[in-house]
Amino acid sequence: MSKIKVGVLGAKGRMGQAVCTAVTATNDCELVATLDLNDDLSEVVSSGAEVVVDFTTPSSVEANLRFLAEHNIHAVVGTTGFDSEKLSKIAKQFDASKANVVIAPNFGLAAVLMMQFAAKAAPHFESVEIIELHHPRKADAPSGTARRTAELIAQARSGMTAMPDATSDVLPGARGANVAGVPVHSIRLQGLVAHQEVVFGGPGESLSIRHDSYDRESFMPGVLIAVRKVAQTPGLTYGLENLLDLDS
Repeated sequence: MSKIKVGVLGAKGRMGQAVCTAVTATNDCELVATLDLNDDLSEVVSSGAEVVVDFTTPSSVEANLRFLAEHNIHAVVGTTGFDSEKLSKIAKQFDASKANVVIAPNFGLAAVLMMQFAAKAAPHFESVEIIELHHPRKADAPSGTARRTAELIAQARSGMTAMPDATSDVLPGARGANVAGVPVHSIRLQGLVAHQEVVFGGPGESLSIRHDSYDRESFMPGVLIAVRKVAQTPGLTYGLENLLDLDS
């Protein structure tokens, strides 16, 4: 059986190194290109890469994806910083390509389940807030996972009465960022990897749904699922949950 030829962008970063190790350890994938800052993207073409995994930066990922779409190379993206406008632009690029792209705010299987559980709970509570915690080297705030969770919660609460909140910010930002109507609080501390807690409140009770990643190895099973399935998922797929059989 032929192996899937995989390239990695951002290969010298912490996530990129973990991806390279994970791909090399599989029986059905072959690591053929490892690129980092200032390397020539044409190497992924000459290497014969069929799928390229991007864990770079929000400032470079758009140009990388445009290149991959133009060269009909499938993409799996863990870089964050996408809004609806950027996603629409990328969708058009890959609709015009023979390649597909999977973009996931989080590749942790437990993190994906946390987001799904939060969306299930959302219609049953009057209040909800999100606290996301990451290492201080993380480039963006709030995290892509927190933004995606807030969007899923907002969709699940569509048509409901607005959450009660009579508090005014004495200092700007005291109530966190407003993401789709959901307050999101970002914490950056040395020693953390990736953590998120969704807190729901109702009359006389609360519910907390929390996910913790203690090591970047936790994201690798999800990355490999996307690498193996991206060729069968036309156009843009946003969110790893779309590649998982969560209803079975």
